[in-house]
Amino acid sequence: MFSSHTSRGLIGGVAVESLETRLGYRFSDRELVRRALVHPSWRHENGPDGTDNQRLEFLGDAVLSLAVSDLLFSRLTESPEGELTRLRARLVCTGRLAEVARDLGLGEAMALGRGEQATGGADKDSILAAGFEAVLGAVYEDGGFEAAMGLVTRELARELDEAVLHGGRDPKSALQEQSQREFQVTPRYRLAAVEGPPHEPHFTAEVEIPGHFRCQGQGASKKEAERSAAAAALESLAAAAGESAPEDGSAREQP
Repeated sequence: MFSSHTSRGLIGGVAVESLETRLGYRFSDRELVRRALVHPSWRHENGPDGTDNQRLEFLGDAVLSLAVSDLLFSRLTESPEGELTRLRARLVCTGRLAEVARDLGLGEAMALGRGEQATGGADKDSILAAGFEAVLGAVYEDGGFEAAMGLVTRELARELDEAVLHGGRDPKSALQEQSQREFQVTPRYRLAAVEGPPHEPHFTAEVEIPGHFRCQGQGASKKEAERSAAAAALESLAAAAGESAPEDGSAREQP
């Protein structure tokens, strides 16, 4: 179906096996994962008889929504419908799915048209997010919902754990609420460092509760690093709440 040069090495067995290792899933029908990584721009340049990943993307989008909904429903048993809907939207947004795709190396594996290749299509959020949804659709077609759920759980584990830890709230929102309640100040964020090669940067962000303390966090994007810093600050606040009475002799109210 594809020639080796247009598929950018994905057709070789070693490349497929490498991707399967990163996915944590072995395909019975490897044609599915090959199809999942064919962008429409490649098909448009290589004739109408080929196929692309749009149908699998459609399927993967629905599977992703169900999987995330099921995970949130089972883990956040006290959260209302509106909160679950908001959190699901954050977990499946284009930017977050693109981060997952980068971690899996999908951009390098995708078959793109010459135009998209020339304009950096392999690192565009929209293409990467669609690619991840198509791969998820391929996993579902090959192994069923349990296999697809496993992939979603692995790739969104950190965000799901944060949701449970903070009662479904985004760490930045939770920190802002607690900071304003306890200290009457708003957290301040700054980018502390960017390391690594341009195609795989690693960000360090710092959050400060003015007049009180600072915490750092790391991530594959500035937004992810800020969330990590906020989560670290929340953990510091929780630890402080469990300590003995402060120096002025006052004590926190015990439940």
